[in-house]
Amino acid sequence: MLNQLGPQPTLLGSRRLRSRGSQPMRVRVEGDSMRPALLPGDWLLVRRGAAVRPGDLVVARMPGDGRLIVKRAQWRSDEGWWLESDNQRASGRRDSWDFGPVRDIVGRVVLRYWPLTRGPLVGRSPSRRRAR
Repeated sequence: MLNQLGPQPTLLGSRRLRSRGSQPMRVRVEGDSMRPALLPGDWLLVRRGAAVRPGDLVVARMPGDGRLIVKRAQWRSDEGWWLESDNQRASGRRDSWDFGPVRDIVGRVVLRYWPLTRGPLVGRSPSRRRAR
């Protein structure tokens, strides 16, 4: 689950996101389903409407009740994206194994900006990042 209230990021990147026509969004992680990449209390910057590729962390609406969830995109089919939790053993975990492919992807996680002690997390799987 995610919460949309919290500290305002003071990142130059958020200005750049706005200039590309997307709407940045802040969310707070709740629950253990994305451990170890994300922990409860982590704050994420999400780029709404951004292109999604396999391995990306995404925010989506859970089918049935519309709650926001953060999951890892695995593959895309005609029916939507297959989303999975990093921690399949988490209590109360819900992902595409439970509700199937998801069409309503809100956006792609750009980075974790809080807590500072954990350092930034870029929302793309390390094996999927482009070399610069």
